[in-house]
Formats: sequence, C-alpha cells, structure tokens
Amino acid sequence: MGMAFWVYILKCTDDSYDTGHTDNLEMRVAEHQAGEIPGCYTHQRRPVSLVFSQPCVTREEVLAVERQIKGWSRAKKEAMAAGNWTEVSRLSKSKVVRPSTSSGRTAK
Repeated sequence: MGMAFWVYILKCTDDSYDTGHTDNLEMRVAEHQAGEIPGCYTHQRRPVSLVFSQPCVTREEVLAVERQIKGWSRAKKEAMAAGNWTEVSRLSKSKVVRPSTSSGRTAK
C-alpha cells in the first residue's frame, strides 16, 4: 500500500512558513498557489513554494507530524527544509530557553 497522506511546509512570499497536511500533495500546493482556499494563512502571502514534504501512512500519523512541526522553531523548520538533519537533531536537544524578542511590552 502506498502512502496515503502528506505533511508539508510552504514558504510564503513574506518569508513565513505554513505547515499542513493533505492526501493529494500536488493538488493542495496548486490550491494554495492559486489562492483557492480563502481565509487560509497563505491566501494573502502568495506566491508560495513547497520546501518540505513527508509521506505518512495514516491520518493519525500525518496529524501528529503536522502538530509536531507546527510547534517547532523557525530555525528547526529551515534546517529540515534544507535536509540538515544534524542541525534538526541539535535543535531538538537544545534546552536553552531564550527570551522572546517581542514581549508585547514597550520599554520605559
């Protein structure tokens, strides 16, 4: 049996990333590119480019992988998109908590 589902990462024109899943990768990327999904994250951030995709066997697996990737840092997503598994592993092991660069508060 072939792979039934795909998890993917799209890079948007504003250099942000969108992670999703589908059972038809080529069609889904084309839908994002054409703006056929009103209200979706990529709609106002086109054009998009597919930077990563991974096949998954079950719906449960693809949902779990999507949820995991959505929780990753930008650096980790970029390392994975580049195929730099050493860096992905290093970033996974990093326990350093870095303060946010935008706390939402203004300096006094």
